Parts: sequence; C-alpha cells; structure tokens
Amino acid sequence: MPYKLLFVCLGNICRSPAAENIMNHLIQQAGLSDRVICDSAGTSSYHIGSPPDRRMTAAINQIGIAMQGRARQFTPTDFETFDLILAMDRDNFANVCYLDPAGRFKHKVRLMCDFCTHHSLKEVPDPYYGGTEGFNQVIALLMDACTGLLAFVQQELATCR
Repeated sequence: MPYKLLFVCLGNICRSPAAENIMNHLIQQAGLSDRVICDSAGTSSYHIGSPPDRRMTAAINQIGIAMQGRARQFTPTDFETFDLILAMDRDNFANVCYLDPAGRFKHKVRLMCDFCTHHSLKEVPDPYYGGTEGFNQVIALLMDACTGLLAFVQQELATCR
C-alpha cells in the first residue's frame, strides 16, 4: 500500500500543485515512485479543472521540474484516502479541519512549513497577486519543505510499513 500525500492551498493552481510536482520529482530521484503517491487540492472551488498558474509553471520549469495537474477541491473523503494532508497556510489548515468537526483525522493534517529545515517561515505565502519574486520564494520554500517531508516519509516507510 503506497504512502499518500495531499498538498492543499486555496485555489490549487499555485502552491499546492507546485508542492505536488516538486515532491514527485524528489520521490522519483529517491527511487520511491512505487511507494509514495502525491496529489493536490484547493479548499475553494474557484479554479476546479484549471491547469496550474502559468507564472508558477514558468518558475518551476526554471529549476527543471515539469508542472502537471488540474485543480480540484478538497473533499471530506480525502481524509480517508490520504496518510498526510499538508496545508500551505493556517487558513487552509483551518478550512481542512473545519470539514472534520469531530477531529477524527486531525492527526493527518500538518502545515507544509513544519517540514522546513532551512527556512523559518511558518506558512507558504500565496504568490498569486505578486510578482515573479514571490513565485521564486515559494519554490525555494517548497524545495526545503519537500526535502524535509521526503526524509519524514522515508522514516515512516521504514518504521510503519
């Protein structure tokens, strides 16, 4: 049974698909593509079916990673499907937890920046209304967080499976 990760932001066109694609790249490099599955979703319905934001796609292509996926909305069934749900910021975290009023799955929901080892930011900022520098900052932050997350997942695979 593969370990399943879900990355969540507001619209699922900038931060969460970037995290999904960066993580898939790192998983492939680590030779774990058959053991770890990634997906992403948004807490809003604004962009359902849309491709990732062109500015984020351009920024992530610059570091040699292809951007794939279509936006979808987070659903309560995602709690059952995924082992770990990674919210990009506190608002996304709260919105995900709101769909689990009994708190049955709270142990599965974490902030993405919890896995950073170099950056001190606690949230991944939304670059949507900013310029190129904001997208580059998000990618640097996500590279750090995904590297830390990969180490965590490798530990989980070694001890729990």
